[in-house]
Amino acid sequence: MTSNTRVRFAPSPTGALHIGGAHTALFNWLWARHIGGSFILRIEDTDLARSTEEHERTILQGLSWLGLDWDEGPDVGGSHGPYRQSERREIYLRHAHDLVRSGQAYCEGEAVIFSVPKGRTVAFDDLVYGHIEMESDTLKDVVLIKSDGFPTYNYAVVVDDHLMEITCVVRGEDHISNTPKQLLLYQALGWETPLFAHLPMILGKDKKKLSKRHGATSVYEYRDMGYHPDALFNYFALLGWNPGDDREIFTREEAVRMFDLTRVTKKASVFDMDKLNFVNQAHIAMMPPLERARHTFPFWEEAGLDPGSRSEEWLAGVLDLLEGRGRTFRELAEYTDYFLSFEAVKKRWGGEDIDGERRGTLKGFFTAMLSFPSWSPEELEVMAKAWCDGKGLKMKDVAMPLRWALTGRKVSPGIFHVAAFLGRDEVKKRLSHYGLI
Repeated sequence: MTSNTRVRFAPSPTGALHIGGAHTALFNWLWARHIGGSFILRIEDTDLARSTEEHERTILQGLSWLGLDWDEGPDVGGSHGPYRQSERREIYLRHAHDLVRSGQAYCEGEAVIFSVPKGRTVAFDDLVYGHIEMESDTLKDVVLIKSDGFPTYNYAVVVDDHLMEITCVVRGEDHISNTPKQLLLYQALGWETPLFAHLPMILGKDKKKLSKRHGATSVYEYRDMGYHPDALFNYFALLGWNPGDDREIFTREEAVRMFDLTRVTKKASVFDMDKLNFVNQAHIAMMPPLERARHTFPFWEEAGLDPGSRSEEWLAGVLDLLEGRGRTFRELAEYTDYFLSFEAVKKRWGGEDIDGERRGTLKGFFTAMLSFPSWSPEELEVMAKAWCDGKGLKMKDVAMPLRWALTGRKVSPGIFHVAAFLGRDEVKKRLSHYGLI
């Protein structure tokens, strides 16, 4: 294949962009970008009863969020819109009537039907599944134009792929059974056939068809759940394909460079949320600090916090303290709420479980800590260890109450790093609230 390679993604706007569709779009996009070809977007909206502008909009939003840009289409305000089958009706009618005139199709009322020739072996070599054959005697005649004047899928896709000069059709394996019908239509119309590559299905961990129980099924939902588009891109690329080595984390540019349809597997892939979380966490960790903070910003706001009252540098510093913890931007916001609001701490812990004697000990430590001249995390920790050694206590005896008082959580970054970041005055305020100084 060469730079003349042309592939397409052709979703129906009868629902949002789901995982299977996004996966197909990604593999087409990767192949086009790897080989220097063209990626075409076509909206197959001839199902008038179910197709909506809202669904088309969500599909385009999902593709844009994943960074899957297309190369050509009708001019819309100076940019390329997708092709739409609903705008190409006359083209389909013309070629259908050509088949009627040649005696290869017939009319039934307003419908036009292709007469499947008998006694033929229809064969093709799939780039993934190898040689596939089907006897034409097993096929029924194919409706080309429905009584409402609109084309059926199996017919319109042949006309569009030919006229758009698609050289390789990359789509889900559920379309393998459609391919022999389409090949017969190519032959009847006297057109050259493209190559075909059918992609394996994506299943849930229970090896059943993906549904809500396996996680979100719409790609755009993952944005709202706090996932990075580069991570979803990375993870989708791993479903049914591998780069030829053990690497699991890679950039878009690396994926484009490595991608090859010959390494697509026949085996169904398993969509594993744990694996996606691992990939997402790795991509978040690779982000520049300020960019990471900008992605987390809306999730702080969603939690009722006020990140706008802080500088981007301060917010980035908060996230740096997590040192890679947090699998999504939503979790980053959740794990750091105590930096932005003491109210979040109060909701989780009231300090009532500290008895009188223990409270007295803690007051002594916190008073010493607040009067300690240095406020660096390292020196605060040295001071705390020395104070505990002198009292016959363990570090956790003072560190855990300090953690609860400052964060309201059992787990946090190093508590002296938290204290140093919050500052002496804020630490004093929080300890005072619980009567610990």
